[in-house]
Amino acid sequence: MRRDGAVAALWLVAGALLCAGPARADVVVGVAVPRTGPIAGIGEQVLLGVQAAARDVNARGGIAGEPIVLDVQDDACDPGQAVAAAERFVKAGVRLIVGHVCSSASLAASDVYAAAGAVMISPASNAARLTDRGLPTIFRVSGREDDQGRLSATILAERFRDKKIAILSDDTPLSRNLADSTKANLNKIGQNEALFAAIAPGQTDDAALIKRLQAAGIDVVYYGGHYQEMGRLVRKAAEQGYRPQWFGTSGIATKEFGVLAGPASDGVLMTFNPDLRRKPEAAAAVKAFQAEGVDPDGFTLYGYAALQALAEAGNFAKSTDPKAIAETLHAERFNLVLGNVGFDQKGDVTAPGYVLYVWRDGAFGYAN
Repeated sequence: MRRDGAVAALWLVAGALLCAGPARADVVVGVAVPRTGPIAGIGEQVLLGVQAAARDVNARGGIAGEPIVLDVQDDACDPGQAVAAAERFVKAGVRLIVGHVCSSASLAASDVYAAAGAVMISPASNAARLTDRGLPTIFRVSGREDDQGRLSATILAERFRDKKIAILSDDTPLSRNLADSTKANLNKIGQNEALFAAIAPGQTDDAALIKRLQAAGIDVVYYGGHYQEMGRLVRKAAEQGYRPQWFGTSGIATKEFGVLAGPASDGVLMTFNPDLRRKPEAAAAVKAFQAEGVDPDGFTLYGYAALQALAEAGNFAKSTDPKAIAETLHAERFNLVLGNVGFDQKGDVTAPGYVLYVWRDGAFGYAN
């Protein structure tokens, strides 16, 4: 089955759950992801994972004996829309949420959830401030930006010590924070970048930027933003005969980057969370996805893990109460597709952080 067919099949499952209505279940789980806007591709990955996890959890009896009903909201990776979605959930009495994806959206919405005592578990947001505030009901199954920045700086220093490095960011929190963290850690190691610059997504003159990089003799371009901007830059630079070593982040962990960059994506480096498809604990979930014609790449299994964690905590506590689930998430360890993990007092998952990947033939895999 092609991916679009698989998506339709999973939506039939989700639709059946939604049509059943909350009256048939005590457990409504809100799902807040970007279904429109600049990173809808990553939102699709997360949603597929959540839908599959809901199906599997319900097959085993749901949470504390009650089946899950999904309430899906689109936040478009926008803080204002994220707050609106959070307020809709809270008004409807939804107190268990998987989301959001973008750090800016998660930061804005998390205040609403925390005030209402709702549990939010993000599958993808890596802003350190999300959990550093110590909000007791806010969690994530993905890594932190400061960990990603440290790894990026180490790789740059070890592999490209004698090269001219440019560090680029855009005006999103993800990009700014990753670029700042990478720069700070690189400088701490004793290596300075040749160029540190911010660009405006969708408004930057690509030709002028590429010319600037070329004129500065840049050998390595680190970009802390999302796949649309970087994919376009990589492709256009190659078309102009400029092929530096490109280095991206978790913001390009979707096959759409390979489509946008085309053959020029070959050799692009990227830091991202560990590939859960390789985890033995994820084997059953991966097999089920593959039977539907879906490759659960990128953030798909992180969406699965987020809902799985809520269900495991609820079943351990024998409760659907958000306070009990939050306390259990902080206190216990769980067998998830991530492995056997827990959550620290900040709400960060105890799973390993980030890994170096390389793009080949429109897909990404572990780098040597």
